[in-house]
Amino acid sequence: MARAPLLQLSSISLTFGGNPVFDDLSLTVQPGDRIALVGRNGSGKSTLMKVMAGLAEPDRGLRTVPPGVTVGYMEQEPDLTRFATLGDFAASALPEGQDYRLAVVAEGLKFDPSTPVATASGGERRRAALAKLLAEAPELMLLDEPTNHLDIQAIEWLERELSETRTAFVLISHDRAFLRALSKATLWIDRGEVRRREAGFEGFEDWRETVWAEEDEARHKLDRKIKAEAKWAVEGISARRKRNMGRVRALQALRADRAAQIRRQGTAAFALESGPTSGKKVIEAQGLTKAYGDKAIVKGFSLRVLRGDRVAFVGPNGVGKTTLLKMLTGEVQPDAGTVTLGTSLEIAVFDQTRTRLDLDASLWDNLTVDPLMRVSGASDQVMVRGTPKHVVAYLKDFLFDEAQARAPVRSLSGGERARLLLAKLMAQPSNLLILDEPTNDLDVETLDLLQDILGDYDGTVLVVSHDRDFIDRIATSTVAMEGGGRAQAYPGGWSDYAAQRPAVEADAPKSGGRPATAVAAKPETAAKPAGLSFTEKKRLDDLPALIERLEAEIGKLGALLEDPALFTREPVKFRKATEALTERQRSLEAAESEWLNLAERA
Repeated sequence: MARAPLLQLSSISLTFGGNPVFDDLSLTVQPGDRIALVGRNGSGKSTLMKVMAGLAEPDRGLRTVPPGVTVGYMEQEPDLTRFATLGDFAASALPEGQDYRLAVVAEGLKFDPSTPVATASGGERRRAALAKLLAEAPELMLLDEPTNHLDIQAIEWLERELSETRTAFVLISHDRAFLRALSKATLWIDRGEVRRREAGFEGFEDWRETVWAEEDEARHKLDRKIKAEAKWAVEGISARRKRNMGRVRALQALRADRAAQIRRQGTAAFALESGPTSGKKVIEAQGLTKAYGDKAIVKGFSLRVLRGDRVAFVGPNGVGKTTLLKMLTGEVQPDAGTVTLGTSLEIAVFDQTRTRLDLDASLWDNLTVDPLMRVSGASDQVMVRGTPKHVVAYLKDFLFDEAQARAPVRSLSGGERARLLLAKLMAQPSNLLILDEPTNDLDVETLDLLQDILGDYDGTVLVVSHDRDFIDRIATSTVAMEGGGRAQAYPGGWSDYAAQRPAVEADAPKSGGRPATAVAAKPETAAKPAGLSFTEKKRLDDLPALIERLEAEIGKLGALLEDPALFTREPVKFRKATEALTERQRSLEAAESEWLNLAERA
């Protein structure tokens, strides 16, 4: 016997500010569903989740929840005014005598229930909201960016909990690894339409590209039909007095259909321009030691960062990752040890607290008042990598519309605030980027673009992130901070570190900490092996240059194919570029595999 759905939305329509968010939307959530809810920042994901939770009232339509079914929603900004501690809030809906459920969740999330509400940070408040939802264990959980402000260990704990639960859930997250591990169905919001696919996030991007390709083909066919009918109308009218009015009306209907189609929003025009080339040695840290009271940040930590390196810093919340970054750039002085910075450094910083944004000021003022971006004597121009540009035009590059320019930053979503901060960051030339939690709240497509930009960036990148997939995609080395002053550098990204970690932990001393060594060599700096033939040695030396060339060609082809009008405007060029991109990607995969095979044999 089929079970009744836990939640059903029927013919939901909702409009904000004259713009339809959803129109005639219907969907159901069944027992056991594990759904990834995806879409661009501003597409309406959080709004849809609030409608599902019963917290937002649609203009039309019906929300149905069977009697006895409980739906829980993780609040982004919970109201804590009635509570003394975060624990009081998180346990407020638990039956008497079941506080132990909160204790179990709090341990896994590294959440301290005794934290006073008055001193709690935004991240602690969000963890309290997540802990409250998990402890209550409703039949349906609605989770909006639950991994934000969690460290990787807490994310992995949450991933295990959700993978083992029988509770249905709908999940919004920018964390690809998290979505891939947990989802079994995908809801995709795109221009007010919600599509459902009975498969997890793993194949979402391929599905999305297929849908868009079919849409482009249908639009292309419609354009050709309109052109043919318009030609008939002109020739027919001039050739005879009596016209086929039905055919003319059909042409008008075709044009109306074409005008009603909503164009896909383009990608943000992210661009990073390197400043003057820095010296080959960017940072040389020797024997760094730092402590605050009894809390050790690092003990005897040494690290060498060379031009072009991408170094990721990982570890539990509060272990001191941001402090270490500030020591490496000279902002914080170590208790012992030395830091030597390279020559000609121009540093740009993306801070996790978004302190460079004035929440009460408008987007316009945030750009034009900043002395680093202000054009002398102009109130409507910003300086973008040395060139004046109108503030609205620059905001449009980052997918903000003109109506948002004068709105306060406080009205933006978390992802939009991150995008605005990236706009400020990318306006200035730099050769050393410091990115402290840049991935929080960004949608998957913007993350893709950011990763591509960082891949093409000529400078050096130091990044703190809890996004495992992001680290794997960009990092050439990973510094793991494990508490107690222990810090160690490993070659590669998160997966490489995780693979090496068990052996390292088994060999690690029981007390004190082993200082981190220099970042492991990348392919282009690997020493020539002695166990290979002369031809193989030569091939191993040549492969890094080939890999670099293929990556550059893939980047250029990808940029070309990002133009949504290319298929319609130049279909032959689109086809050739697609084929070339596929061929280059295969060649790159083969070259990387060959390099790894030769390096392992060496």
